[in-house]
Amino acid sequence: MAGPERVRKPIASNLQSTIRDLQRRKARGRRGLALIEGVRLVEEALAAGLTFRGALVAPDLARTTRGRELVVELERHAVSVEEGSARALAQVADTEAPQGIVAVVEPRIWVPGDILLGGEHTAALVIDGVQDPGNVGTLIRTAHALGAAGTIVLRGTADTLNPKALRAAMGATFRHPVVPFDDAAFIAWARQHDVTLWATAADGEPLPRAVRAGGSGPIAVIVGNEGAGIRPQLNAVSAKR
Repeated sequence: MAGPERVRKPIASNLQSTIRDLQRRKARGRRGLALIEGVRLVEEALAAGLTFRGALVAPDLARTTRGRELVVELERHAVSVEEGSARALAQVADTEAPQGIVAVVEPRIWVPGDILLGGEHTAALVIDGVQDPGNVGTLIRTAHALGAAGTIVLRGTADTLNPKALRAAMGATFRHPVVPFDDAAFIAWARQHDVTLWATAADGEPLPRAVRAGGSGPIAVIVGNEGAGIRPQLNAVSAKR
């Protein structure tokens, strides 16, 4: 895992072209890097100990106390900080109203063993084919806030490292295990850990009632695609709806 003392050589090539490249999912996967935008998200990434590979800041970021403190903190962690024009930020930012800073980070690489079911963390979230990155990020943030042990991401789901997904997660992705699985590996994992699968549905049993009647074992709650819902093969192996 990345830690606050871990320093990598900054990206030597043009930072702005790197940022533009990382707006594509394939480039993020190939390079093992992600983009984060905005003061709050950069603060969260620093607090979580992520390794930074560079940051592009707008001239007016230093006009606020919070912005100045953030630049100082980045430099304290040996992060290469490059000042760009407001126009340059607008060209590479993912938002319509740039938030003063865009940074390149090495995201955490979570593995199945990071999802520790037990104690207070008896549930995991499963995202099956949710396609809007903002919805994916919101689900991850909600799972983290509710104390879920982790989030499992199945095929057809939007990239959890999409800049929009990272903004919607509001830093949860940096601390909350998010693990990709194929269907077979997910079902095998659930059986290995005696996890009961619950499928969400508009006509399903209310969640509080299901929780009261569900026993004491670990559960994985599946949320499906915005239009099509959960795929039939997952509904077929789910114990509750």
